[in-house]
Amino acid sequence: MGKLQFLRQKKFYINLLIIIVLAFILLWIAIKLLNVYTRHNKVYELPDFRGLTVQEMTNEYGKDYHFILIDSVYSKTQAPGSIVQQDPLPNSKVKRGRNVYYIIVAQTPEKTSMPNLNNLSLRQSLVLLESNGLVVEELKYVDHFARNSIREQRYQGSVIKPGTELNKGSKITLLVGLGPDKKDMVLPKLYGTNAEEVKRILNMSGLNLGNETYEDNDSLQYMKVYKMEPPYSRRYVKPGAFVNVWYRSSRMHDFDKEMKEQMKEDSLKYAQEQAELDSLRRLADTIETNQPEIEEEEYEDDF
Repeated sequence: MGKLQFLRQKKFYINLLIIIVLAFILLWIAIKLLNVYTRHNKVYELPDFRGLTVQEMTNEYGKDYHFILIDSVYSKTQAPGSIVQQDPLPNSKVKRGRNVYYIIVAQTPEKTSMPNLNNLSLRQSLVLLESNGLVVEELKYVDHFARNSIREQRYQGSVIKPGTELNKGSKITLLVGLGPDKKDMVLPKLYGTNAEEVKRILNMSGLNLGNETYEDNDSLQYMKVYKMEPPYSRRYVKPGAFVNVWYRSSRMHDFDKEMKEQMKEDSLKYAQEQAELDSLRRLADTIETNQPEIEEEEYEDDF
């Protein structure tokens, strides 16, 4: 019992209380210092750096974030040296001093080689061109027994040999076999298609992209086809025909409603055109049927 005599002393409890209070004070100070060090609850929305140059980004935000370049890519639609991708994404909640990784557009186009497309099918050729970073400038159909087979590949108007080095994004003209029957192509339904997919769909269908009209000022990712000429209701067009398209933003309009109205308008217009053509044909047949036959007079040879 003598060993526990200190429990009866008031001084022990005073010292214990002091120790507990000091422990709480030290713990509170440690937590506060840790919050200051880690910037607890002090988060900010990360700006969208895409489209800026590295110089512009570092000049404006270099004090707030630590930028690290991880790669460069070629783009035919964005300015060389501009930022195309960032991690974390724009509007992410981050703290000051956060590492931000980014990818820029290469200053010089990447190189690629021209594949050998001769005798391949159109679909095979389009996939091969895309995998090599090349794009179709135009599909031209020529007389040949093998329908949709590639007869010739051209660059800037001249035949280009397989293996020739080109810049990625170069435009290639393909001469395609028309086939013995020279059948018309089925017109794809483009209504509601994203702008980035239109050219690929048309080329896969043996057709060319004509004029593009953007009726709204918005990002390309929100632009969709709401009108096309020839209209989808026509169904069939000549191989290699050009198709004009009009785009509207799916964020700014009731796209489904506009698309349905445009399709209805195109169908009525096409039906009216067909009715007029049928009327002209019947009139021509009537005139030909009712035309009196003229007997040919026989003339005797005077010699």
